[in-house]
Amino acid sequence: MTDSTEHQPQQDPRQEKFTVDTELLTEDQLLGLVEEYCTRYHGLNDTENPMGERSRVLAAVRRGDLVVWFDPVENTAGLGVPA
Repeated sequence: MTDSTEHQPQQDPRQEKFTVDTELLTEDQLLGLVEEYCTRYHGLNDTENPMGERSRVLAAVRRGDLVVWFDPVENTAGLGVPA
């Protein structure tokens, strides 16, 4: 009897999303990610001014409540909750 997980291919670790230290980003890059987060997650919720959330989102990034994720497969970055 063999273990069924024994023959399953493993994901290439170079293709896994990873967090990026915000110290490595310029202020403009970080603000761009914050604005994208605001328009994506708050702009679709009938929020009158989704950009009004920028300071709260930026503060969450600075506290570590939100982190920068990079997806090497898609070559994209975005904000999300830490793993």
